[in-house]
Amino acid sequence: MNKPSLSVKQILIFGGLMVTLSMGIRHGFGLFNLPITMANGWGRETFALTIALQNLVWGAVQPITGALADRYGAFKIMMLGGLLYALGLAGMAVSGDILNFTLAGGLLIGLAQTATTYSVVYGILGRNVPAEKRVWAMGITAAAGSFGQFLMIPAEQGLLSQFGAQDALLMLALMASMMIPTAFMLRENNFTHNHQLGDQTIKEALKEAIQNPSFRYLTLGYFVCGFQVVFIAVHLAPYLKDLSVTYPAVGAPAVATTALALIGLFNIFGTYSAGILGQRLPKRYLLSGIYLGRSFAIAGFLLLPLSPMSTYIFAAIMGFLWLSTIPLTNGIVAQIFGVKYLTMLSGLIFFSHQLGSFCGAFFGGYLFDQTGSYLIVWEIAIALGVFAFLVNLPVKEQAVVRAANA
Repeated sequence: MNKPSLSVKQILIFGGLMVTLSMGIRHGFGLFNLPITMANGWGRETFALTIALQNLVWGAVQPITGALADRYGAFKIMMLGGLLYALGLAGMAVSGDILNFTLAGGLLIGLAQTATTYSVVYGILGRNVPAEKRVWAMGITAAAGSFGQFLMIPAEQGLLSQFGAQDALLMLALMASMMIPTAFMLRENNFTHNHQLGDQTIKEALKEAIQNPSFRYLTLGYFVCGFQVVFIAVHLAPYLKDLSVTYPAVGAPAVATTALALIGLFNIFGTYSAGILGQRLPKRYLLSGIYLGRSFAIAGFLLLPLSPMSTYIFAAIMGFLWLSTIPLTNGIVAQIFGVKYLTMLSGLIFFSHQLGSFCGAFFGGYLFDQTGSYLIVWEIAIALGVFAFLVNLPVKEQAVVRAANA
C-alpha cells in the first residue's frame, strides 16, 4: 500500500473549504424562494420542484460520481464540479422561464454537488486518514460544512438585500468558482485504484452492500434525514412569513436568516461532537438518538407559542442534530465494508438521503399549495423521525467477513 500523499491537516483544510463553499451556498437557497417566485409570478411549487430536482439528481448520480472518483481519483471530479456549480448559479440568475431555471438550479447544481460535497471528500479521508481517526476527521469535515451554512446564510441575505436575487446569484457563482483551485489542492499524487487492500470488484461490492441488512437500515434512516433537513432549509422562511399575520414578530426576514444561521452554527458543534463520540460509543445508538431528538424538537416547535426566541431555540436544537448523521453513517459504512469503495457506497446510501430531500422540498411546496398550510408536512417529519429512531437500532457495526480469494 502506498504512503498517503496528503496529510490529515491538508485534507481537513482544503476538504473543509470545499464543503464550506458547496454546502454553505446550497443552504441559503431557501432565502431565494419568495424573492424569485414573487418576481416571476411563479407558485412556490415551481421553486420547490427545482430544489427537489437538484436533490434528486445529486442523489441519483452520486454513486456514479463516487465510482469515478474511486477509480480515477477525486480532484479532477471536484474541479469539474466547481465549474458546474458556478454555471448553475449563473444560469439561475439569468433564467426568466421555468424550464431554464429548473435545468440550471436543478440539473447543473445537482450534478455539481455530487462532486463537491461529503461523499467525494470522505473518500479522500478514507484513503489517507488512519482508521482510528477516521470518524473524527469526518466530523471535522462535516463541521466545516456547517460553518459554511453559518457563514453563508447571513452573507446571502446581505447580498439579496443589497443587490437583489439576480446579482446575488451571480456573485455566488464567482464564489463557487473558488472550488476549482481548492480541488487541485486535494490532488493525490500517488493515487492508484488498487492501492487499497483486496481485489473486490465494483459489482461484488454493490452486491455485498445491498444484501447486508445494516446497509439497508442505514439507507432507510438516511431517507428521513434528507426529508427533514431539506424541508426545513427550504420552507422555514416562508413558514415564518405566513404566520406573521398571527405572530408579527416572526415575519421579519432577519428572524428566518438568524434561525438558519443558528442551525449552521450549532451544527458545527453537533457534527464535531458526533465525530468524537462516534470513536467511543456505538454509532447506531447515536444515530437513533439524533432522529428521536429531531422529532421532539419539531413537536415542541409546533406546540409552544411561536416567537423569535422559540424559533431560535428550535434552530439551535435542530442545528446540533442537523448533519450529525453524516460522519456516523459514513463511519459505519467504512467500518463494515472498508474504504476501497467508500465513495461509491457512501454515494449509494446518500441516494436514499436525496430521495428524502426531494420529498421534503417538493411535498413541502405541493402540500402547501393544496392545503394552504405546512402543518401536515411537519407532522410527517415527526413520524419519520420516530421511524428512523427504530430502524437504526438493529444496525451491526462489525466488519464483513469475506471468503479468501483463490
